Amino acid sequence: MDETTPTQVDHSQIVGEHRELLDQVLDKWSLLVLDKLCESPRRFNELRRVIPTVSQKSLTTTLRRLERNGMVERVVISTRPVAVEYRISALGSTLQELIDALFGWATAYMPEVGRARERFDDEHDA
Repeated sequence: MDETTPTQVDHSQIVGEHRELLDQVLDKWSLLVLDKLCESPRRFNELRRVIPTVSQKSLTTTLRRLERNGMVERVVISTRPVAVEYRISALGSTLQELIDALFGWATAYMPEVGRARERFDDEHDA
C-alpha cells in the first residue's frame, strides 16, 4: 500500500509546504504567542503586555497567521463593548511540549552558544 500515514512520514525531507508551515509556526513572535496562549486565553492588549517587545502590527500579523493555520482561535465575546479573546486551539496545544523543549534547550545551551559565538567573532574579526 502506497498511502502515507502520519507515522510513515519521511522526516529526512522537508518539502515546501512543511517549510512554509514551520516558518510560520516557529518564528520568534509565534513561539511567544503560542507559549502565552497555552497558559491561558488572552485579549490582544494583554498579549501586548506579556510580550512587550512585539509591535501591534507584528502581533496582529502573527495572530492572523496562527489563526489561519488552525493554531489559535479568535473568540468574539458579546460584552459592551464587544471584546475579542484569543485561545490556543486543540491543534495548537499539541505544540506546547515542543515549545517547552525548545525553550529548555535554548536555556540549557545558551552558555555554549555564547562561547561558540565569541570564538567565531575572535577568529573572523582578526
